Amino acid sequence: MISGVNDEAVTSPPQQLARESDSNAFLLAQLGAHAAQRFAERIVKLDLTPPQAGLLRIVAAQPGQSQQMIAGQLGTPASRVVALVDGLQERGLVERRRNPEDRRNYALHLTGKGRQLLRRLGRLARQHDEAICAGLTEGEREQLHGLLARLAAAQGLPARVHPGYRAIAD
Repeated sequence: MISGVNDEAVTSPPQQLARESDSNAFLLAQLGAHAAQRFAERIVKLDLTPPQAGLLRIVAAQPGQSQQMIAGQLGTPASRVVALVDGLQERGLVERRRNPEDRRNYALHLTGKGRQLLRRLGRLARQHDEAICAGLTEGEREQLHGLLARLAAAQGLPARVHPGYRAIAD
């Protein structure tokens, strides 16, 4: 460590890197990137990408929502959601139904095939969570979840919306 004239310590690059990697923000980013990559690897066997999986979950949780409403919730342009829905519809997982109250909009719904795939996705997601949290007890997992939820809320992050959805269908 090198001391300056006014006693402010200047940290050498290796020491600075070591301190940065000990920060909570770094560890969260490191684990988040790892978890996202591992999840993407798991769902390849379902022939899904993470954005497709996320959209299936949103449509299941909010059947009948329009593409525009979902785009607004995700903070992404509607054109990106439209392209993603196109792909899911081609596979028979999602269907667009005319909204009887506004025929310019389509309401999104899962098909039977989409619901079946969503159940398989749910099983993989639970396995993924188990693998990521394998080093923790049940009590520690609950505590971690509560702390992470508080941090996300304090940052103004919308519940259950992954920030990666902003880049949906790029």
